[in-house]
Amino acid sequence: MKFNHLGIPTTEHFEGEIDLPQLHVTVSDHQDNPYGIQWMRYWEDAPVPDLVKTVPHVGFEVDDLDVAIARQDVLIEPNSPSPGVRVALIQVRGRPSSCWRSTIKSVRTCSQGPIRALESYPRPRRM
Repeated sequence: MKFNHLGIPTTEHFEGEIDLPQLHVTVSDHQDNPYGIQWMRYWEDAPVPDLVKTVPHVGFEVDDLDVAIARQDVLIEPNSPSPGVRVALIQVRGRPSSCWRSTIKSVRTCSQGPIRALESYPRPRRM
C-alpha cells in the first residue's frame, strides 16, 4: 500500500474541474501538484454518506482492492471513476479513507494525458 492522494471536500468551484457524472462528483487532478491534493465537490444528488462529503480522506494505492477492503466498514462500494481504475471508500476510526487499484500500468485516474508521478515533483525543503 502506498500514498496516492489527499481528497478534500469543498462546496466551492476550483481550477481544473473534472466532472465525473457517473459518481455525481467534480474533482481536481491530484497529479497536478506535488502533494497529491484532490479537491472534491459532491453534487447535491450524490449518493454518498455525509461523512465522505464533509471529511477529508487519504487515498492509498493497493495491490488487491478486494483484499484491502475485506472485513472493513465500506462507505462506498468498489466503482470505476475512469477506465482501468477501481476505487472504494472505507471508514477507519470514524474517518473516510480510499483504496484504489489500477489494472493498467500508466493511468490517469480522472483526466487525460501522460501520468506525472508524485516523485517527479521537487521535494519541499524541510525547515
